[in-house]
Amino acid sequence: MMKEILNLFVSIATQPAILVALIALLGLVLQKKKATDVVQGTIKTFVGFLVLIGGAGILSNSLTPFAKMFKFALNVQGVVPSNEAVVAIALVKYGSVTALIMLVGMIVNIALARFTRFKYIFLTGQAMLYVSCLTAVILVSAGLGSGWQTILLGGLFEGTLLTVTPALCQPFMRKITGGDSVAMGHTGNIGYALSGWIGKTFGNSKKTTEDLNIPKGLSFLRDSTVSITILMSIVYIALAFAAGPHFIETSLSDGNNFIIYALIQAGTFSAGFVVVLQGVRMILAEIVPAFQGIAQKLVPNSKPALDVPIIFPYAPNAVLIGFFVSFIVGTISMFIMIGMKTTVIIPGVVGHFFCGAAAAIYGNASGGRRGAILGSAVNGILISWLPLLVLPVLGSLKMAASTFADTDYLVPGILLGNLGHYGAAAVITGILAFVLAVIITSVVLTSREKSVSKVADK
Repeated sequence: MMKEILNLFVSIATQPAILVALIALLGLVLQKKKATDVVQGTIKTFVGFLVLIGGAGILSNSLTPFAKMFKFALNVQGVVPSNEAVVAIALVKYGSVTALIMLVGMIVNIALARFTRFKYIFLTGQAMLYVSCLTAVILVSAGLGSGWQTILLGGLFEGTLLTVTPALCQPFMRKITGGDSVAMGHTGNIGYALSGWIGKTFGNSKKTTEDLNIPKGLSFLRDSTVSITILMSIVYIALAFAAGPHFIETSLSDGNNFIIYALIQAGTFSAGFVVVLQGVRMILAEIVPAFQGIAQKLVPNSKPALDVPIIFPYAPNAVLIGFFVSFIVGTISMFIMIGMKTTVIIPGVVGHFFCGAAAAIYGNASGGRRGAILGSAVNGILISWLPLLVLPVLGSLKMAASTFADTDYLVPGILLGNLGHYGAAAVITGILAFVLAVIITSVVLTSREKSVSKVADK
């Protein structure tokens, strides 16, 4: 019975469409909306998330042959950062403890949002599962076993991490969205916040990626669907020639002409982008008003932290710039690793697309084109080289052909994993210190705000 309940919880929590639809339902009920409004808002939120997920899936699927062509053309073997792949391997051994850590983590996240200044409720279900899995692997590998102590400590760590990282990004989210109603609920938040800071420090916000000067004769390129299709077609066809028609027509295209296949993949990528934009519009139209009920009743002033494609419509040019800059940095890093004869981290196309694009949007918001390029380049360096440092702390998973891809797995994973080398006591102390530091920071910042407010009133 307990196992069935646990499976039901995991099934709900790892399906963002169901999870967010239930949140919307709760918010609308708390606002005492009419039954028809509750049904309408819940269904539109549910369908909107499915549209968003479907679009992200189309994007990911169109990037799969891109990765295969790249790997074949360069004839490289190594470790490919892929959250989905490494978690699928890990859940076979760590499934139950992962699910329970996730449950405790959600409770900790809500509690911290309720009682601290960090009012962010993390709603990206698959990201919560992956962070729980990483935490379980590191804690068990550190010798804590898989009992209640690991579940409690893991939940404290995960819940605190998923409360704090959206807070790091929020100053830049306000610039991106022009408001303060939505937060970033992804596992690249540390890299995005760093990108925003780099843009603010070294960029020029007056020259944005979205204000590129295009001659009148090429004004059709201002349509993001057109510009993305043309650019991706050039890239796919060039890569198709590099991989060769024989490889593509025998291994990828099922005998179809390699150039036509490349064009279809480029068009599919653009179609995925269009679907993502439609999903974002539907979600924002429903979840933000519905979330007001939760903010008013359960967690005052709270904000939903949503998945990374939520920001793509705000800077389509930055999306492409970030992807290519990040991927180029990852490719250069790969060749350096080959020269250094270390473990070779092959650029994960999906990771470089989603994280590189988001980093560029953050860098652009605070530092324009220069910020977008520098921010996505630095993020690309992090997700290319940090996997080398996280591999040794993953226990039996360090021999897998895949590893974790985003900064919010890599940075905390490296820190927590290295504490594990000093034994269980060091891990316990580190996690409790992390939670305590977040609470103290909240108290200090709130106290400082009140002091400034009193001075201003005088």
